[in-house]
Parts: sequence; structure tokens; C-alpha cells
Amino acid sequence: MTATRAHQVFSETRARRDEARALLRALMDAKAHTESSSGDYRPPDFLRDITGRSAMDKAIESTRRLIDSFNRVLDELRRDLNDDDLSLLAEIDAEYGGGTPSPGH
Repeated sequence: MTATRAHQVFSETRARRDEARALLRALMDAKAHTESSSGDYRPPDFLRDITGRSAMDKAIESTRRLIDSFNRVLDELRRDLNDDDLSLLAEIDAEYGGGTPSPGH
């Protein structure tokens, strides 16, 4: 994979991971809001009645797994690049204002 293509894959993967992180925050905020509005009407959660876990809990869990998957892909991509590739990616990122692909996510 060329450094430019690697940069594109990194950028797209990071963008999708960031979108998933924003979704996770929104889901957690919605859950907190729903739980705090105990006096208001809440529709029944049939999934919770059957499984003991709410639909919101399942969505949060799935989103966390998705974020973990994105992180694993980014780690795998980093392992496949040599130091020259990583240096070139860092230069490209600096030029375009993106984050440097480093082992710490």
C-alpha cells in the first residue's frame, strides 16, 4: 500500500471511528436523559422485559464494539507500515491538519 493510500485509509477509518464515538456519546446522553425523567411517560422496553437489558444498552454495547474494531484496524495498519511510511504519513497529516497515526490511537 502506498503512503498516500495508507493515509486515505487511516483518515477514513479515523473519521468513521470518530463518528462512532459521537454516536456513543449521544446514546449515553439519551440513556441518561431517559433514566432521569422517571416521572415522565416512558414507552415500554420489550427487549428489557425479555432479556433484562434495554435496547439502549444493546445499542451502546454494539457501538463500543464497533469503536474497538476501528481501533484494532488502525493498530493493524500501523503495524504494516515501516518507519519511512509513518514519517510520510505524519508529514501529510501535518499538511492537512489531521492526527498523526501513532500507536496510541
